[in-house]
Parts: sequence; C-alpha cells; structure tokens
Amino acid sequence: MRRGCTRPSAWHRRRAAGRIEGEVPPPASDLPPGMPPPRTYVRGPRHEGRRAMSGPDGIDTPADPGPRRLDIPRGGPLDGAGEAGGARTAREARAHLRLTDCPPRPPGAADEHRPLPEGPVAREELALIRRVHRPAPGHAAMRERLRHTHLLALCGEPGTGRACTGLALLAQLTDHGGPADLTERAGSAGAAECAEVADSAGTADSAEPAAPAGGLVIRLGPGDLPGLSAEDLPAGPQIERGHGYLLELPADETDPGPLLDRLRARFAERGAFGVVLVAGGPAADRLLSARRHAVPYEPPPAAEVLDHQLSDLLADKPAELLDLARATAVRPDVADALGLDEPRPGEAARFARHLAAHAEGRLSHEGLLERCRAFAPEQARAWFDGAGRPGTLPAALPALRTAALRIALAVFNGSAHSLTSEAAELLTWELAVTVDPQYAPGRTLFAVRPGAGLAAARAVCCDGVEDLGEASVPVRAVRFQGRRLASAVLYEAWDGHHNVRGPMARWLRALCDDPRPQVWVRAAVAAGVLCARDYLYGFVELLLPLARADSPVQRMAAATALAEAARDEGVRPAVDGLLRGWALGDDARERETAVLAHGYGLAAGSVRASLEELARLAYADDGRTTSYSVLRLLAGTDPEAVLAALAAWLHDTRRPRRDLALLTVLRAVTTRTSHLWGLGEVPELEPYAAWPLATALLAARPGSAPRFAELLRAALTWARSAAAAEDALVGWIRRAARDDRQLAVLYGFLPRLAHDGDEPLDVRAATRIREVLEAL
Repeated sequence: MRRGCTRPSAWHRRRAAGRIEGEVPPPASDLPPGMPPPRTYVRGPRHEGRRAMSGPDGIDTPADPGPRRLDIPRGGPLDGAGEAGGARTAREARAHLRLTDCPPRPPGAADEHRPLPEGPVAREELALIRRVHRPAPGHAAMRERLRHTHLLALCGEPGTGRACTGLALLAQLTDHGGPADLTERAGSAGAAECAEVADSAGTADSAEPAAPAGGLVIRLGPGDLPGLSAEDLPAGPQIERGHGYLLELPADETDPGPLLDRLRARFAERGAFGVVLVAGGPAADRLLSARRHAVPYEPPPAAEVLDHQLSDLLADKPAELLDLARATAVRPDVADALGLDEPRPGEAARFARHLAAHAEGRLSHEGLLERCRAFAPEQARAWFDGAGRPGTLPAALPALRTAALRIALAVFNGSAHSLTSEAAELLTWELAVTVDPQYAPGRTLFAVRPGAGLAAARAVCCDGVEDLGEASVPVRAVRFQGRRLASAVLYEAWDGHHNVRGPMARWLRALCDDPRPQVWVRAAVAAGVLCARDYLYGFVELLLPLARADSPVQRMAAATALAEAARDEGVRPAVDGLLRGWALGDDARERETAVLAHGYGLAAGSVRASLEELARLAYADDGRTTSYSVLRLLAGTDPEAVLAALAAWLHDTRRPRRDLALLTVLRAVTTRTSHLWGLGEVPELEPYAAWPLATALLAARPGSAPRFAELLRAALTWARSAAAAEDALVGWIRRAARDDRQLAVLYGFLPRLAHDGDEPLDVRAATRIREVLEAL
C-alpha cells in the first residue's frame, strides 16, 4: 500500500488483530546521515508495564531494556573452526557406525567353532581335503620349495586357508595320497577350505580336524594346546620318515629364524616335511625379509571357494537346489547381512553350509540372515581374543598396536590414511600406558613391510575425497573390507573388554578437541554410539568431560554425541532430561551444549520439540547460539516445521523469540549450507552445499518461497533488523551474481519479496535492492 492511502495495509490488519507487537523507532543518531527514518510503530497501552523478555518457566528475567539494533551474526559457535567439511564426514561416520549392526550371537554359534585336539589326521579328513581343496596362488611353487627344503612357513592371516593349504602340500609329499592323485582331484572338485576346519575355530587354521591314523600330524599353539618349540617337537625316532607335520608358531615368538633352522635340520634328517603357520606381525616380517623359510600366503578367490563348496555339499541333491543356493548368495539382503566385501575361505565355507541348509529347507530365510549377521562380530571376537596376552609391554606392544589400528579404523573407516594412522598411534599410547604406566612406548619409524598392518585389519587403501567446505581434495583413504566390520570392532572392544574402555574414552575425548571436522566429528559420532551401548558409563567418562570443557569444539562434540546417543529410544528420555536440567542450570557451558544438541532435532524426539526447547532458551544468549541451532534444523529433514515456528515467533509478544526469528533469517542468507550439516540425510540439499542456505532451500524446496519471503520482508521492514537485513540481502545478491544458477533462483524470488499482497516493500530497502541490481 502506498503511503498516504487511507485503506489499511495487510500489516496493519495483522497488527490490529494483535499478532504483531509494535516497535519503537531507533534513535535518529543511529541512522546513516541523510537516510530517512524507516516506518515506525508505537507500542500500544496494552504493552505498558509488562516484561518484554521472559525465560523458561519459573525463571525471572529482567525487564526489556529498550530497542536495540540487531547485527548480522558472524560465524557459528565454533567461530569458523571445525565447521567446513563436517557434512561429508558426518554422513560417512553415520554410514559406518549403526546401532543395529552388531546382533547377539545366534543360537548354535558356539557349536560351530568347537576346538579339536591335535594329533594324527584321519584318512577321512585327507579325503575331504582332496575333494574340496582349491589351490592357492603359487601352490605348485610352494610344493617344490617344500620338497627341497623340508620346511615351509606360510605367512598370512588366520582364516585365509593356510591350514588346508599346508595339509594339501604335506599330503602331496607323503605316502598318503600322492601328488598326482591329489592334483587330479583338486582340478575337478577342489574348493579352498574343508568344512570341518571352518567349523573348528571360525578361521581356517586355528584348529584342525584330528583322528587316530595317517601320516600327517597337527600341532597347535593357541589356547590350552602346546605351542611350537624345538623341545616340543618329537626328536630322533619319534619323527617318522616320510611323514608331514603342520605346526603353528606361537604369537609371542618375535625372532623365529634360529628355531626354524633347527626344525628344518631335524625334518631333513628324517626325510619328513613340516609346514609352519605364521600370523602377520614382527615374526612374519622378519621371516619374509630373510627370504629363507617363509613365503607370503594369498588365499584363493572367495567366489571359487563358495561355488566349489556348494557343489560338494549339494552334489547328491537336485540341480535346482544348487541354483537356488547360488541365487540366494547374491541377493541384496543376504549380501547386506553378511557385510563383507569378500569372505575369507573359512568364512566362505561356513557361508556355503548356511546356504545349503537354506536351500534344503533346514534353515529359514530369517535364520540365514541372522547367521550372516554374525560373521563380522565373530571376526572381531577372534581379533581381540588374542590381543591381551600376558607378558612385558615391549613384547605385547605389536599386538596392542594392531588392536589400536583396528579400533581406529572402526572410527575412521573410509577416512584419510594419515588421519587413521595418527589416531591409531595415539590409541596405542593410551593402551600401552594402561598396561604399564612406567613404560613410555615409542613409535616405529620405518615398517619392515609397509601395508602389512592393514592386511591384519582386513583393510585396504583406496582413492578418497575429503570435503573442505568450498572445495574437496583427493586423499589416500583406508577402509575395512566390509561395511559391518567397523561396528563389530567398536562394539566388541567396548562391550567385551571392560578395561579397554578407559583408554578408548581418553582417546575419543582428545580427538574431540581437534579443530578438523574430519577428526572430531567422527570421534563424536563414535562416542555417541558407545554411550547408547552403556549410557551410565559414557555419561561420566565421555559426555560430562566434553560438555564442561573450555574448548568450543569439545562442547560441540558433546552435543553431537548426545544427539547420536538419542537415536536409541531407550536412551532418548535420559538425554532429554539431561538437557532440560542443563538448560535450567547455572553452568553456561552445559547450557550451550544443550542448545547445540537440540540443533540436531534428535534429543527431544522431534524437530518441533527441539524448536520449543530452543525458543525457551533464547533468552540466555541473545539468540546467538540458539539461532545457529534453529538454522541447523532449517537445513534438516523438516524445514517446513522450522519456517512455521519462525513465523509464529515473529508474531510473538516476547522479544527473545522475535529476535531469534530475525537472527535465524539473517543467518539463512549469509551461512553456507555445508556448514549446517546434521545427523540426518538431506539429499535434496547436497547439490547446493556451497550455496547460502536460503538459496539452497529456494532451489531444492520451491514451496518454501512464500513463507521465507514473509520472514525476510519482516526483517527488512522492522526497525531493529532493517539495516542488518539490507546488508545481508545486498551480500546475498552480490554473491549470487557470480553464479548464474544462484542468480536464476533469486530472479524468481525477489519479485515475491517485493510485494506482500497489495503492500510494497519498504522504500529504503527496495531502493537499495534496485541500486545493487543496477550495479551488477
């Protein structure tokens, strides 16, 4: 409505209905020279004597000190640190750590891994190996080397089929199944792992089938079975000529060269053969570097193992059952439940048995999925069961270093290799000083075999990208070979080994003080997931120290962890109650943490509930932090609810809520979308991550334009926010002028902004917008 007209404007109609409180014009001295005063409105009698600022229920607040001009909020609660790049990091962290990824051990799982005693190998077991064994790469070369040296050390990770390969090599060189016979059978019906070996210990070589007969003898090291040593091995006439012996090197053996020299001499003297299984670690590194007794072991392809196992298990069944088992193996839900990129031979053999049972009707589909979900937790249990061996810290340090790498990978899965390695070294130090506080562990500068540690963690390097806000940079990333391994490792370390919790908690708190979002965001998400597993412990050891820290990054990490923990329905009421208590308390750091936590829309159970809490807290910080959290909700999964709340606050009689609405609108046109990441998926905003949130919302959700225009128009016409809104709008337009796509969005929005029905935009604001557009 033009000035001087007598018909009431739309604003006056709303003002008469009591939905908008009037404002007092700012002092003339506050206006730029020569600038006419904006439209002003006088506070009515019904507002006299009442409090203009009211806090949460039951809290008295000071009277309104009078009008003040609002400024454009600069930055967020982290003052620019730890914000850019958090969107991609949070998305990847949430993808790798999920509460549902670690099911309880399924019924009958304990029977699948029954330990078997050492001793002679039965002919039936040798026949099974001949039937299902699938030669590993370099099998022929290994056989010839064993034939000439009488001793061969297979260096590889447990579960890769070393034991069956060792038995096959020995069988080919002894009187029990000659080379031609075994080779012929392997070429026709071989697979890589016998079912009994996979049953025995969850790996292909932790325990082997044994029975009284044959010329192959197995001696094992783990558990209550005797370890390998020169004294343990039968000497002289006890070593039968032409027999083969499968042995496993003890885990605490660091320099096995002299021992293997003596064993080789004894085997050669008696015309016998020995295969020694060596797990990855210092011993394997030494042997492979010396190039005398050892060869690196590579397993056969898992697809071949699986197919040959299915063919053997269903050989006497109708052909359609084999086809059904093969089709079931590649179903998306089965592959997702398995959660491994490529099962190891022992796992492939176990998987084949589950598929065969399902095809025959002995196992339901849900039962199959349940068994598949147990594969990753079983691998994590096997890893950590041997990590806490007694002994001095120097001897235990390699095992601790490997365990730390696996835990660090669980938190940083898919992240840059440098970040993961540094985090693993920090955790190694925490673990070491917990074992022996008097010992200060150092770091190994040069690895004997670079990449061997990743193999021990079932991890690989790959090409990755790290988001820096305005740009992305390529990095050398590292990840588990299976999406369920991260959750399984983290939960096993936290749930199954209580004394590891203290070092892990200290480690995560230190990572949460790193200003790089690629570090603190992952650590905070992991802390929240662990708090959901055990809230009583996590609250004291993780949440409270972070929330009460002086570092703003740690307080933001505490808020992130609380929001992540609130995903668990059983934990959410405790988190909601905690934040309510902090909001009413006197500790400013706890109150700020509560404000930041509600910015994720999870702690209170819904976005609307979080908005109500933020409105109650607006009195405490003049809207600075609360407006940031509201803006984060606006960039979340329910922007319509946020826009509706902003409109309601704008018409509220309480000034803190009006200021909260105005500050949020100002932030929307000045804050980059990538800075406002949350813990929910908002794929529609991803193409506009580098744009201001207002532009991104208008492009991704055109239906939000009318409500946002109303809010921005109010900010431009109200005296207390007009100057800041004009500056923000000018900067918004100038920034869009550098991008044709953004400019097209604004061309469609500005006409809507300029008119509210029959009421034009404030003359001063409209004039400045026109001047900016003419100057572009």
